[in-house]
Amino acid sequence: MQLSKSAEKFIMNTYRRYPLNIIRGKGTYLFDDRGNRYLDFIAGIAVCSFGHCPSFVTNVLKTQSERLIHTSNLFFTKPQVELAKRLANKIKDYDKNLKFKCFFCNSGAEANEGAIKLARKYQRKRGKDRFEIITFYNSFHGRTYGSLSATAQEKFHKDFEPMLPGFRYVKFNDLKDFKKAINKNTAAVMLELVQAEGGVNIIDKDFLKQINSICRNEDILLIYDEVQTGTGRTGRFFCFEHFGIEPQILTLAKGIAAGIPMGVIMAGEEVADAFEPGNHASTFGGSPLVSAVAVEVV
Repeated sequence: MQLSKSAEKFIMNTYRRYPLNIIRGKGTYLFDDRGNRYLDFIAGIAVCSFGHCPSFVTNVLKTQSERLIHTSNLFFTKPQVELAKRLANKIKDYDKNLKFKCFFCNSGAEANEGAIKLARKYQRKRGKDRFEIITFYNSFHGRTYGSLSATAQEKFHKDFEPMLPGFRYVKFNDLKDFKKAINKNTAAVMLELVQAEGGVNIIDKDFLKQINSICRNEDILLIYDEVQTGTGRTGRFFCFEHFGIEPQILTLAKGIAAGIPMGVIMAGEEVADAFEPGNHASTFGGSPLVSAVAVEVV
């Protein structure tokens, strides 16, 4: 295939690609340049939450792109503020007493990276040594250095060492192992409620209750990585709604904008306010174009 030869010449070899040139998508189907139709179970790796090219997305893209595509976060834009409000209200639908704020970026790895920064910044009130984050074997939090360091599997670390310090890895659903990792330097616990990298591993509800109890008693932040499980993927908008235990920080990405790149950090008001101007930023995060699409998704 001529296209694959061009790709080999000009694109870095970071994916094992299928020998298909996809030229069009509609609903649950993809079409290649030979006229073949494929039922798509990949969905852009859990991204195309409404299928390919849904009319509400293409209509919003057309309308917003003719109005304003990008302006930077030095200014307010209505789509971004509206999206933050709608996401915060989704949390309030679960518990009216919860007040959450948002930070917008471009991917799940970025959202998790920001969540790590936010947790450490919040815990500075307890001293500079309060920076360790507990994560779990068979997790996956992203490919940037912080999110990769939070991912426990050595196979992802190979050839990129040294990883960033400050992460302790424990066995999933193992309370004894978790308790051994807790110490005076523990700042946060970061977890997926359903692990996908190591199989389909669902967190035990009693285990989560025990973690939550320890975190609340020790002022340790509880972070949910809902990059894959959020935005309705488990039948409720947030996966944590199935368990009845809310986090202090939550990350979203994948399907939040139905195929347009977006990541979100959500945090309770007290924690969110640890970030001050200059602490964190994203040039493209929450642009009017992507925010307008995500508003419709939400």
